[in-house]
Amino acid sequence: MVYKFRVILDAEEDIFRDIAILADDTLEDFHNAIFNSFGFDGMEVASFYTCDDTWNQEDEIPMFDSGDVPGEQKTMSDYLLSDILDTENTKIIYVYDFINMWTFLVELAAVEEISAGNTYPETIFSVGEMPAEAMEKHFIADDEEENYNEFEDDLDEEDLDMFEGDDSFEDYGFEENWN
Repeated sequence: MVYKFRVILDAEEDIFRDIAILADDTLEDFHNAIFNSFGFDGMEVASFYTCDDTWNQEDEIPMFDSGDVPGEQKTMSDYLLSDILDTENTKIIYVYDFINMWTFLVELAAVEEISAGNTYPETIFSVGEMPAEAMEKHFIADDEEENYNEFEDDLDEEDLDMFEGDDSFEDYGFEENWN
């Protein structure tokens, strides 16, 4: 079977690629297809993240095993696309280059029979040019409002006046230690 994906750059403009790849290819093969399709050099680290239907990030699937015990953590090369994605689970997030955080929303659009004469993976449709820089990310905590005042201690400026003019730190010899 052939999986046809729409890979959308998380950006203001419409920038996406449609990629056809074999269902039996690995996530590492898909990673290679994505970075080639978008014109990256492939020299940066990347990860896939499973997600729910509303794109809430779940489990990371990294390029390399970075666990404490070698071989304990599964990587992109350990997963076939068909192990992770199917007609029920169609979404996954791809992040390339953890410095710039190029983030892509990836959705399985179709599952079709293999077409004779085609080579896979293949970029079958392309829209938009890559911007020079990745869009700035704003991370929001899940329970932001709930925990907002968790450490509020009701102190104001007047409560801190008790420290004003306190030079007792000199008694500990800090100045001679910092020279």
